[in-house]
Amino acid sequence: MKIKGKHFRTIWVAEDGHSIQIIDQTKLPHHFKTVSLTSTDDAVNAISDMLVRGAPLIGATAAYGYALAAHANPSNKNLEAAYDSLLASRPTAVNLRWALDKVRAHVIALPETDRVVAAYAIAAEICDEDSAMCEAMGDHALPLIEAIAKSKADEGLADTTVNILTHCNAGWLATVDWGTAIAPIYKAHEAGIKVHVWVDETRPRNQGASLTSWELLNHGVPHTLIVDNAGGHLMQQGMVDICFVGTDRTTGSGDVCNKIGTYLKALAAYDNDVPFYVCAPSPSIDWAMEDGLTQMPIEERDSQEITQITGITSIGTIETVTIAPAGTPARNDAFDVTPREYITGLVTERGIAEANRDSLEALFPEHKQQD
Repeated sequence: MKIKGKHFRTIWVAEDGHSIQIIDQTKLPHHFKTVSLTSTDDAVNAISDMLVRGAPLIGATAAYGYALAAHANPSNKNLEAAYDSLLASRPTAVNLRWALDKVRAHVIALPETDRVVAAYAIAAEICDEDSAMCEAMGDHALPLIEAIAKSKADEGLADTTVNILTHCNAGWLATVDWGTAIAPIYKAHEAGIKVHVWVDETRPRNQGASLTSWELLNHGVPHTLIVDNAGGHLMQQGMVDICFVGTDRTTGSGDVCNKIGTYLKALAAYDNDVPFYVCAPSPSIDWAMEDGLTQMPIEERDSQEITQITGITSIGTIETVTIAPAGTPARNDAFDVTPREYITGLVTERGIAEANRDSLEALFPEHKQQD
């Protein structure tokens, strides 16, 4: 992703060699600001306060948070305390535990004198792997977009634009680079295919309006912001060709937990014969979980995310205003679960699977359950 002509990842090591730089996503889309993380507590706060968002980026931030702990004190006691605090920062995204388990397994077995260098190296490896996985998902899903464009051309349509609907932010800002659900769109755009993206605003945090729109605008991808409840109407009118969404956790059986509202989009797509794809890198797959509806931990966030909204005023100041009557109770479930039967396919870094365990295990035989 380029910002004013300069390529950025969403997380990187600062020039001092140990502190970590991130983009403060709470300031977007109105201000582009980077923040320095110098301690594990900084990393915990960045995750829990949503300065970083998206399951893959949360995992990368946690890995660097563990490295910051090693830099401060590489003792077993300090590293275990850091692991626990980072793990508790967000409960739903499985990438968080995956990244922490990976860095801890390598580091804790080493002498204390070797732990700092190893921790940073493994965190960097996690970032590089994430970028490569996201690009691979874009490559695997690109033919889906190409096929729609070709079909429109074969029908002799004057406009061969592929209209894509996405929900929440599953782009570059949710990962280290490329994104998950937006990676196919970037690939298609760079291949010269005409695409247009319907961007759900994604209440209550407005991550579609503030982040996805900002990304696409900076990258030059045509898009239109819509309210969350408009997706079904657009599908009924034949104005959506395909849906791509991300995932915070996918069960080994193919159920998908993603930002609240994803389930309703999947139902609308199913009813209108619109292909509905979930871009799911393997670290976001919880192979031990079978039933997303009964086993998935659903984070419930502060009700103020519903009763208040933040934006920029006509004079350029950022203000938060209350949009509900004082004293009105609000429930803020952050995620919902889309059952596998409403999902056309799961796009992974190894290819596209049907939303079931057999198909997933065919791509990832190392996770095949023992009979």
